[in-house]
Amino acid sequence: MTKARNETTSAKAATAASKVLRDPKSTATQKTAAASALTQVASRKAAPTRKR
Repeated sequence: MTKARNETTSAKAATAASKVLRDPKSTATQKTAAASALTQVASRKAAPTRKR
């Protein structure tokens, strides 16, 4: 199943993926899946600047 372009990974799933990537005992397959999940996390946009 593929994700639609407008779907993103939840913050909870992103946190779990981050833990997998930092764990030295994680397998290459686990790290690949975690990295894939993190690439689908929505980026935070900078707050708009005020005009004076």
